[in-house]
Amino acid sequence: MAAFLSCLLVALPLRCAGQTNLRSPEDIQIYVVNTNFTLSWNYTGNFTNVTFSAEYRWFEDTETNGMEWKGLPGCQNVTCTECDFSSAITEYYDKHHVRIRAERREEVSPWSSTFEMFPYFLAQIGPPGIALQSMNGVIKIKVSPPEENQVRKMWLTPLDFKYKVVLWENSSNSEFRSQSIFPTDIIDDLAPDTTYCLKVQATLPLELREGLFSPIRCIKTTRKVNDLLCATNLRILALNMEFHLHWTNRYKQHVSYNVQYLIGYLKKLHDDYSVKWLNVHGCENITDIQCNFSSIITTTSGSYYLRVQAINEYNRSCLSNEVKVDPLITNQIGPPGVKLDISNALLHIQISPPGGSESEVMRDYYDLSYRVLYWKNSSNNEEEIKVKEIKQTIGSISDLAPSTLYCVKVQAFSEAYNKSGHFSKGECIKTPGDKILPLIILATFVIALIAVFLVAVPLVFALYQAYSKIKYVFFPSCQPPLNIEGFGGQLFSSPYLLTAEEPIENCSIIETIITEEVNQIVFKDYKHSKQSSRDSGNYSNDDNTSGSKVSEEMLEKETV
Repeated sequence: MAAFLSCLLVALPLRCAGQTNLRSPEDIQIYVVNTNFTLSWNYTGNFTNVTFSAEYRWFEDTETNGMEWKGLPGCQNVTCTECDFSSAITEYYDKHHVRIRAERREEVSPWSSTFEMFPYFLAQIGPPGIALQSMNGVIKIKVSPPEENQVRKMWLTPLDFKYKVVLWENSSNSEFRSQSIFPTDIIDDLAPDTTYCLKVQATLPLELREGLFSPIRCIKTTRKVNDLLCATNLRILALNMEFHLHWTNRYKQHVSYNVQYLIGYLKKLHDDYSVKWLNVHGCENITDIQCNFSSIITTTSGSYYLRVQAINEYNRSCLSNEVKVDPLITNQIGPPGVKLDISNALLHIQISPPGGSESEVMRDYYDLSYRVLYWKNSSNNEEEIKVKEIKQTIGSISDLAPSTLYCVKVQAFSEAYNKSGHFSKGECIKTPGDKILPLIILATFVIALIAVFLVAVPLVFALYQAYSKIKYVFFPSCQPPLNIEGFGGQLFSSPYLLTAEEPIENCSIIETIITEEVNQIVFKDYKHSKQSSRDSGNYSNDDNTSGSKVSEEMLEKETV
């Protein structure tokens, strides 16, 4: 028994050495602001004589095997629940693992769960620096980017920063006012002799990141001097990429003006741009209150700022407020040119882009479309106005009524810039008459002509046949020879018609000397006439027949 107790006493310290009452840290968090790294955790165990140590490892690629854990600088044997390990992290786009444990002399807790991070994606934008100046009723502010004057930088392109200021009056019931500002800018529209407080935030809009606000700063405004020499009410009139600046003159004595401009991107820089203003060519030492500054618009992608410097006869000058110009936004789209033509029952519309065919900016940058309004120009005021949108500069309208006056207006618009231009003047054109009615009339005439032809030809033919028959019957073409004209005249005058019975006279034979040739001819003609009378189917009375026989016998005797 004693031997057993002695073994137990010897073995007990060895077993206890492998055990621990220390708990592992929990809720591991890492905060990154710019290049400042802070590790924090919670610990629910007994804090007596407890310290904490952290380890980390980082990976240049996605492979995690074979990487060794190393002690995390700045986080070794710390007594509180957070530590700064900014000096340990130099690769902001690589993956890192961090873990921590509690320690008391030789006793250690198990490692906490591993925290994985990519520093750049975990980082927050730090607060910018600000400097304020109150002058002539406004506040001039100068903003310095986060990490200025630091060697190690998380944000490598400070020009990508945009700045937002939150401003309010230092009073109990003030309202907050927020606006975007440039690194060097002026905050105006402020009450005089009033204390304003403000804070500034840096953002990266392309990455949807918003940084921490700067510490609050307060400043009191001064009264603004109302100098009548200064040009006021600056306004820009721009049409078809022709830009004009107008302003108001309140000075009653002689004054001349210099119009100055600044390229917009210079305001995005953190340098002082006050010495980089340039004069607009053609608008130097002028007395007019307008200026054509189209010559300075060399690009449509950027912005410009303009101001007017007024100089009196004593060479005292005053600068006006600035006015911003975004060429494609400030510019107004003018009316396009329109030509109308009608052919093949279609109304053809030819459109010239605003500014003329040579205006490439209007045509290319705006990516113009066209809205066509057309209607019947009649006394009826209720005629519907129809709308048609086209992309090309040539369009056509169908379903037109004949002999109708149509009017057209065209408007250019840009969907990309949500901008609509002015309508063109109304152009009108009359459609030709209906071509169907003349065709119907022509077809009817042709059909009627054919019908008349089909009816008239048989009718004429029938009439002709009847006429021939009548003529043949009443006016025969066969006549007795002249040498026997009067010989049996009544007999041969109309051989086909019946004649009234007439008394027959007895004739005596007169002997004459007739040559044989003549007698033969006469006899043949007689026989021929007689034969024809028989063939025709006509007849005569018996007395005539008898007389004919007697005459025939007499002729035969004479011939003999």
